[in-house]
Amino acid sequence: MSIKVTIDGSVLELEHDKNISILEAAHSLDINIPTLCYLKDVNEIGACKMCVVEVEGNPHLVTACNTMVKDKMVISTCSERVINSRKQVLNLILANHDVRCFSCAKAGSCKLQDLSNEYGIEGSIYEGNDAKIPARKDNPFLTYYPDLCINCQRCVSTCNKVTGNGVLHNAKLGTRTLIDAPFGPDWKETACESCGNCAKACPTGALVAKNMKKYQPGRIEKVLTTCPHCATGCQYYLIVKDGVIVDVEPAAGPSNKGMLCVKGRFGSFNFVHSPERLKHPMIKDKSTGEFKQASWEEAMDYIAKGFLKIKNEYGPDALAGFACSRSTNEDIYMLQKMVRCAFGTNNVDNCARVCHSASVHGLAMTLGSGAMTNPIADITGDVDVILLVGSNPEEAHPVVGMQIRQAVARGTRLIVVDPRDIGLSKQADIHLKLKPGTNVAFANGMMNVIINEGLTDEEFIKERTEGFEELKNIVMEYTPDKVAKICHIDPDHLREAALMYAKAGKAPIIYCLGVTEHSTGTEGVMSMSNLAMMVGKLGRSGCGVNPLRGQNNVQGACDMGAMPGHFPGYQKVTDEAVTDKFEKAWGVTLNKKPGVFATDVFGAAARKEIRGLFIFGEDPVVTDADTNHIRRALKSLDLLVVDDLFMTETAMLADVVLPGISYAEKEGTFTNTERRVQRVRKAVTIDGEARPDTEIFTDLMNRMGYEQPYLTPDEIMDEIASLTPSFAGISHRRLDMMKEGLQWPCTDKKHPGTPIMHVGRFARGLGWFYPADYVESAELPDEEYPFILMTGRILYHYNTRAMTGKTPGLMEREGHSFIEMNKEDAVRLNISDGELIRVSSRRGALVTTARVGDKVSVRETWMPFHFPDGNANVLTNAALDKYARIPEYKVCAVRIDKM
Repeated sequence: MSIKVTIDGSVLELEHDKNISILEAAHSLDINIPTLCYLKDVNEIGACKMCVVEVEGNPHLVTACNTMVKDKMVISTCSERVINSRKQVLNLILANHDVRCFSCAKAGSCKLQDLSNEYGIEGSIYEGNDAKIPARKDNPFLTYYPDLCINCQRCVSTCNKVTGNGVLHNAKLGTRTLIDAPFGPDWKETACESCGNCAKACPTGALVAKNMKKYQPGRIEKVLTTCPHCATGCQYYLIVKDGVIVDVEPAAGPSNKGMLCVKGRFGSFNFVHSPERLKHPMIKDKSTGEFKQASWEEAMDYIAKGFLKIKNEYGPDALAGFACSRSTNEDIYMLQKMVRCAFGTNNVDNCARVCHSASVHGLAMTLGSGAMTNPIADITGDVDVILLVGSNPEEAHPVVGMQIRQAVARGTRLIVVDPRDIGLSKQADIHLKLKPGTNVAFANGMMNVIINEGLTDEEFIKERTEGFEELKNIVMEYTPDKVAKICHIDPDHLREAALMYAKAGKAPIIYCLGVTEHSTGTEGVMSMSNLAMMVGKLGRSGCGVNPLRGQNNVQGACDMGAMPGHFPGYQKVTDEAVTDKFEKAWGVTLNKKPGVFATDVFGAAARKEIRGLFIFGEDPVVTDADTNHIRRALKSLDLLVVDDLFMTETAMLADVVLPGISYAEKEGTFTNTERRVQRVRKAVTIDGEARPDTEIFTDLMNRMGYEQPYLTPDEIMDEIASLTPSFAGISHRRLDMMKEGLQWPCTDKKHPGTPIMHVGRFARGLGWFYPADYVESAELPDEEYPFILMTGRILYHYNTRAMTGKTPGLMEREGHSFIEMNKEDAVRLNISDGELIRVSSRRGALVTTARVGDKVSVRETWMPFHFPDGNANVLTNAALDKYARIPEYKVCAVRIDKM
């Protein structure tokens, strides 16, 4: 049975249970109905009345956006009555709208302007309210002009329903209703995240991003690309005018759905044009310690001779290279190829070593693949429960955080497991505020409850896993009461969390660095896998084990073989057949010995076992644990080469510094946290002598005796696909034809990609229950250093601030180091909020600002690692995980003293 409706004489037949609006029905017939306030699934309140239509038999005009079609409806969208009504609406709106189209930032892209022109309304026939309401423009990114506001509610609905932040509200001023936009003098004190999604939603110039002033009016070019910050993989357009990027416009990508965060919206392009960019190669004068500009010929010849000298005198394993997890897959592939083919060693690694190497190793051991199992949209969509462990996505992965807030608003239950009161803990059904470093005990306690309550998936365990009985013997010792004492949590809350997770039909585990950055990080990851396998929540929608990767292409850096034990696609260096394949393809005899992990390179450098190091786009002096140890190691090298955008702290120690190019200046691909390969496209060319990084690597390979032809980025991806089974179906040509990228494994040119891993079978065959016992952190508080220090990210910055630090507004919002401490500790030490204090560990000391409150527990502290005026890694502990060799950033012992 079907229903039929007639719109402007055209008949539309629909299934009887199809519940769509008149507006949607008209669009399906290519009939345009104008709207101002309408945003599909976000704002369908019919407030503007521009979408009114005439329905036969109805004495009143109806709003098309929220009136559902019914059988035998006869609808007119452009009758004289409808047209007159729309003109009346425009006259009423314009009466209180300060028409200044030539100076408005939205000129040319204003829906009110377009509709006024379409309906011939040059000015209102009515006299409006003359009251002048001042603009709110203290926020460095956003401005609200009340005199241009039409009260359509699109911004309010976007803030409340889409981003889930809820800081935009209505306010009354006499008879007028306006938006209470938090962009005034106290903007820093509000909960506004300055994401700019409200400005994108605004149909007029009332709420605008200040960047728009830079290119209105004028001809612009839009270049679709992928965000270079976290690994969410947001899609957006770079707005280019006269060869300069002036703005960013969100695109509806599969992981961001048209949303952006403050870093993506406002911090993704200033650094590209920064005057601090490296423009020329530089060689350090040994006699003075000062850098001198050099030609590319001089610099590359110096590097090649230096590395060859080390290789000939001490062997190839005296050389090493670090790949950049912020650069493209194509760059990283060529870097690891250079290290293996020209240097002759497997001493190649990337910054996953200090963040998610525990995920790569742990999940590969238990499931067979060290990557996120499910897509972002799947684990934040129609799910019953989200188990969020050691992850603060509102700040580290903000667009994922927005989608989790949406899920909670729809009724998804949320369990937060985190030592801090993060933003999402306020919305959580349960917050297990556990002691840092006790993740394994927590997971074992959850499994203890699940087993004792008879909630294990016996069929799944029997058919798809191995090792369950050995794990069961261990976890039965972790009773809720025992775990409560270890983790400093309520045993009843642990029981409730275990039951909530186990009984849910769809319940993903989402975790981040709070699980991995420990001396037992790999066991922590494998415990997450154990928990999901025990209840059969792997290989199906809305479930899985999902690490949120930190950097934009850290997943790709691992995929591309920037790892000491793996070629591209996680093909083992120790596998003879794999090595034979790469030797034939690359035409060289390869080193069969697995290389040295990045975190072990520094000790090897101090011992003179490694003498030459090529660092591409990383700044370990700032990012790695125990800064003083890193400095000493780098100074011990015979030759240090850094290829970067800026003169970083690490580059200052180099012998040669090379100017590379940014994501906005190159073609290529990034692989986001959900294994989605997406295109990066060139938007601009920058003045100076900076070269594409793949050309730098190719040049050096040839100078060191390995014959490497110069390849374009798309040719490099073709080579990757020819050697990497999981990438066999991926090419630039195919990605350019697809809107949503491709998720590996993608095994041939017609393969659609793999959204959900381990469906029906684990990559390793049977899933392995790893029997993990709780082991205390490598460094614990004592009388001399009585506090635990944790480290992490904040919303407004990304890693070392090499990119975000070039955006003044981000620095204005958060520009200095701080340490969070509990108010009870502050009272005991007589420390006030905002006071400068001294923080010291066994490795170093710094001065920073105290932020006193309840976010951390008593005797626990937390610091961001972004800021040079108080770099937390001066304090952190370089104790390494036994599997992944990841440092224990999340737990080190410190003391706090008044200045």
